[in-house]
Amino acid sequence: RLKGGDVPPVVEVRGEVYMPKASFERLNAEQDEAGLPPYANPRNAAAGAVRQKDPAVTASRDLSTFMYQMVEARAFGVTTQRQALEWLRRAGFRVNPDVEYCATPEEVHAYCERAVLRRGDLPYEIDGVVVKVDSFALQDELGFTSKAPRWAIAFKFPPEEKTTVLRDIRVQVGRTGALTPVAEFDPVLVAGSTIARATLHNEDEVRRKGVRIGDTIIVRKAGDVIPEVVGAVERLRDGSEREWRMPAECPSCGSAVWREEGEVVPRCTNAGCPAQRLERLSHWASRGALDIEGMGTEI
Repeated sequence: RLKGGDVPPVVEVRGEVYMPKASFERLNAEQDEAGLPPYANPRNAAAGAVRQKDPAVTASRDLSTFMYQMVEARAFGVTTQRQALEWLRRAGFRVNPDVEYCATPEEVHAYCERAVLRRGDLPYEIDGVVVKVDSFALQDELGFTSKAPRWAIAFKFPPEEKTTVLRDIRVQVGRTGALTPVAEFDPVLVAGSTIARATLHNEDEVRRKGVRIGDTIIVRKAGDVIPEVVGAVERLRDGSEREWRMPAECPSCGSAVWREEGEVVPRCTNAGCPAQRLERLSHWASRGALDIEGMGTEI
């Protein structure tokens, strides 16, 4: 039920649902008591909660919201972002209390620096700060690109980095025969979930990062999502580490590997290679192709 006497019959607002840290801890305690696996992070737990078919389950997850936008805001006599947030707050919506008006680029930079330092003290998880032009008239003048508004930009926090030990570099064969090195390391908790593998893309990238089997390596999640090897901690080497080379034969079928001049990716020359056939079949059955439900790599 909205507050205030100036509320029209239809109001459309936009924002996001999130799970507070305290709710996340309580949920995982309940999972543990029930003998169920814990959730990796609040983002995944919140996403799973809103997808529940039973509203009572969603309600039990203790989610919260922050609203930050009104559709057709000027119909309410609102002309700036600050006024829109104030209207939302008066109407009873939850609005982030840490919004701040900055008059200069230097003030924006200072706010972002403070946000990095305060990140761990907030009662909810964040991965960055959104900076917006305040005036709706200026927003209209700036417009949009094909993908995003020109009047808003996200400052993403530096990703969390951890160290672990690189145990092996295995080669995967794709559906086109491309050979891709994949780092396998001791499992480590990064940005809310445990990772143990990350692609190294190609042989040149392995050389550029300077990683050897047995190295202590630095890993992170690019964009807080995709596992990535940053590089080796060379000062911790003891001489037992081994350099890795791309094999001359396909690890799946033993056929010769060929790398075209000017390309970074070598390929298996056998079109009947079992690994290629499996990957082609998996691609053919995938959501973007025939969309065969339940037809995954294991089956």
